[in-house]
Amino acid sequence: MELEVKVPYEDLEHLEMRLKDMGASHVEDLDQVDLYFSHPGRDFGVTDEALRLRRENERTVITYKGPKLDKDTKLREEIELGVDDLDHMSLILERLGFRPVIRIQKQRTVYDLQGIHFCLDRLPGLGNFVEMEWQGDDLDAGKKKIMELKKKLELVGNERRSYLELLMEKR
Repeated sequence: MELEVKVPYEDLEHLEMRLKDMGASHVEDLDQVDLYFSHPGRDFGVTDEALRLRRENERTVITYKGPKLDKDTKLREEIELGVDDLDHMSLILERLGFRPVIRIQKQRTVYDLQGIHFCLDRLPGLGNFVEMEWQGDDLDAGKKKIMELKKKLELVGNERRSYLELLMEKR
């Protein structure tokens, strides 16, 4: 299960300083390219699912995301598998009837604070966001910790739409 809360936040440099002041540790910097696909027999927009190929730095993964299960967060099933080659996996999916929908590029800086990953995302044409992701099995504890840190950092809002949904609406 993936548990996250996303908030639009323009001044990521300021947030980065605040996270460091609170004792957050830098995890990694990522250049991500996401390719989203449509299903040949059902509308993922209606079922609230997603199929994504992602290349981040030198690693490539394919991810299935199930429908959101919670009104306060983006709690959803997530199944992820490493693949060797984004282009070849994309070709296999296309041969099976899946169609590429959109390509999303972003720069992500990841910090860890008290078991929460803070992903500071910069998306050209969409803006800056912070995603707070729980890295544990106890979902209730994760939700509580995310909400505590969100309040402490004075982060306002809750964007439940995915970057895919936001960009599709913008089009």
